[in-house]
Amino acid sequence: MRASTLVLCCFLASTQSSCATRARAELSTANRASAEQEVLGLSRDKWRWMAERKVDSLAALFSDEAVFVHMGGTMTRAQELDVIRSGGIQYKQAEIQEASVRFVGATAIVLNRIRLTAVVGGNEVVNPFVVTEVYVRENGAWTLGSLSFTRLLTPP
Repeated sequence: MRASTLVLCCFLASTQSSCATRARAELSTANRASAEQEVLGLSRDKWRWMAERKVDSLAALFSDEAVFVHMGGTMTRAQELDVIRSGGIQYKQAEIQEASVRFVGATAIVLNRIRLTAVVGGNEVVNPFVVTEVYVRENGAWTLGSLSFTRLLTPP
């Protein structure tokens, strides 16, 4: 009798835990749609701020530990902001062709397929990229932790 009572208690405890986990997943699913729109909006704003050289807005978005991966190398937050401020890279237009978000805990990974028109070293260039943006939710706000450009082999 004791063994069957113990088995029953374990079964009930695991069932309740499973139901609670499912309820949390459903709640987070409801919040995901809102979070997805928020992160995609930040991504679009970021492209506009980069084109308009709104360094103050970008500085507020970029994490202090952010890393930026370009075709020619990597940059820190300070280096990225300086290159935008100085016009070393002038992001003229990022035509977003496709955007998606995936969540891993408090991290959002945005994949943008873009056609980027930029001025680099005084020359205007147009390149197709997949850009990976990693956002982390900290203190109730999303910050950009990584921005990586992968040039596509298809023509622009």
